[in-house]
Amino acid sequence: MTIQAPIRWGIIGPGAIAKDFTRGLKDSRLGKLEAIATRNPNKPGLADDFPGARVIHGYDALLADPNVDAVYLALPHTGHAEWAIKAAEAGKHVLVEKPMALTAFEVDAVIHAHKKAGTFVGEAFMYRLHPQTQKLWELVNSGTIGEVRAIKSSFGFQMGKFIPDHRIFASELAGGGILDVGGYPVSMSRFIAGASLGRPFADPVKVSGMARLNAEGTDDWAAALLQFENGIIAEVSCSVFVNQDNMLRILGSDGRIEVPNFWFADGGREGGDGKIDIIRNDGSRETISVGKQKHLFSFEADAAAEAILAGRQELTAPGMTWADSLGQARALDKWRADAGIEFTIEKSNRRINTLSGRPLKSGGTVIPKRTIPGVNKQASAAALGFEDFRTFASGAILLDAFWEKGGNIFDTAFIYAGGYTEKLFGEWQKSRGVREEAVVIGKGAHSPLVYPDVISKQLTQSLDRLQTDYVDVYFMHRDNLDVPVGEFVDAMDAEVKKGRIRGPFGGSNWTRERFDEAIAYADKHGKQRPGALSNNFALAEMLDPIWAGCVTASTAEWKQWLKDRQVPNFSWSSQARGFFTDLAGRDKRDNEEMVRVWYNEQNFVRRDRAIELATKLGKSPIHVALAYVLAQDFPSIPLIGPRKLGELDDSMNAFDIKLTPEQVAWLEG
Repeated sequence: MTIQAPIRWGIIGPGAIAKDFTRGLKDSRLGKLEAIATRNPNKPGLADDFPGARVIHGYDALLADPNVDAVYLALPHTGHAEWAIKAAEAGKHVLVEKPMALTAFEVDAVIHAHKKAGTFVGEAFMYRLHPQTQKLWELVNSGTIGEVRAIKSSFGFQMGKFIPDHRIFASELAGGGILDVGGYPVSMSRFIAGASLGRPFADPVKVSGMARLNAEGTDDWAAALLQFENGIIAEVSCSVFVNQDNMLRILGSDGRIEVPNFWFADGGREGGDGKIDIIRNDGSRETISVGKQKHLFSFEADAAAEAILAGRQELTAPGMTWADSLGQARALDKWRADAGIEFTIEKSNRRINTLSGRPLKSGGTVIPKRTIPGVNKQASAAALGFEDFRTFASGAILLDAFWEKGGNIFDTAFIYAGGYTEKLFGEWQKSRGVREEAVVIGKGAHSPLVYPDVISKQLTQSLDRLQTDYVDVYFMHRDNLDVPVGEFVDAMDAEVKKGRIRGPFGGSNWTRERFDEAIAYADKHGKQRPGALSNNFALAEMLDPIWAGCVTASTAEWKQWLKDRQVPNFSWSSQARGFFTDLAGRDKRDNEEMVRVWYNEQNFVRRDRAIELATKLGKSPIHVALAYVLAQDFPSIPLIGPRKLGELDDSMNAFDIKLTPEQVAWLEG
């Protein structure tokens, strides 16, 4: 459906900021207020606060309204991601009040939803679109104060009284200063650092934060240092319990720039003159003004409308582009992490639904199911590795998405993230109630602790973290050739008899000879046979171990051995760690690991053929590489490790490719 001006806006959440946006729409060239959604349509004052707007009972009803083109989300922070995603699903464009979401992972999920839906989403930092902000960029970029060396910015106010259930303080509502007002000095510092480099923004290379926490575990006042690639250091602070000077200072080699209350452009929400003071090293002063402007919120309304009418999905600079919003969220994440802030709403006992606010759905078919010898339940054709996540809220986004696509194999290990990967999965499966449907891989006895007695001890800790009494598949993470293989078989067989391993066990990074020896020992002594491997297997052969003790199974000899014995191999680095992307190439030698591990002519020929076949199929070479692992004539289960929803969705393209034996042979060359 073609949208025409004026953009018909619906507002979700009738709070103070929604009133500001409504007043801004009056000065807007391209927008008008159509409706406001509330869960309490009888709330006094709605007609006065939102004149002319239809009052709609419920947020879902507004998203379903055909007369609403775009939505302004003015809910507390905790509702931003959920309703921005639901808006995308409803085909609505969205302007989300800052912050776009609680974390960078949530921001990525919001952007991903709108990218798929073809709709607009932007983060509403109203000051970014005011002419004052563009003027600041020009002054810094042109060298008005010489080389920028430091930035100081604060935003703080005094609430006067600690009210635990108030949105400013409540952990359940993601309260505290960092997300409420700290985003202003952080976003401006990133903007100014970018101007010094001739860019729309710059992300800090280092963030160090701290905060004073209250009884809710949210921050009353906080400060952070941001260091940028060109040496600029920004000092930012925020508070909800301390009045601050609320000044932006940009310190350069030839002077400084000062802007009070930059988010209000030296005025209020109705619009100020946008005064910028330039103080030279000799003490002389110059004041630059962009002149009296219209309502502050009108600029973001028109910028969003311009993008929507032009068919763009994001704002343009100096507005917050998607990359800008992601960088902003990552900086705030680091500040929060350093301060030790995790909101109660982010914990597993509260986040029992998906990010969209809905219960987790089973029965997905994007990832097909298969039978794996020794596993007594249907298992997905691929397994998920997720050791890069450090909070439940971030990891759950990916785990939920993998599950809803049909994935149910999860790769964990005693050593991953110092045990946090197991803890994360345990919290997730408990909160979602999916343990019996899930296939859990456990691993223990990693170097240097590769001894039989370690297996039971580590498995006990792993099961406690996983919040279960068994794993479905178990691997020793490494082998120790100084220990007779039978001792390892005995140790794992004992766990089978206890019921703590209910499927196949075996070795990760074991040789064929050692595995055969283990089978022979088990048969001779009436023990369970080792029944699975987890070695590297990919279209590109690993030439040198990525890490010490790694074993590849990609050679012709290995393939024949796996085929003859029909041993399931859970293949790590199944896509050769980026070798089949633009990161690699015969003329690209800046990545030492890539060159060392994968570069030889045989692998490049295979890469060339993957590119050729991908072009014919309308896919990417990385999809062909994953399809190759799936197409083996032995049970081959690739481990995939996406960190973002877009990466997960991209991997799904491999399941559309059904390689013939002839194509497999041709790819191998």
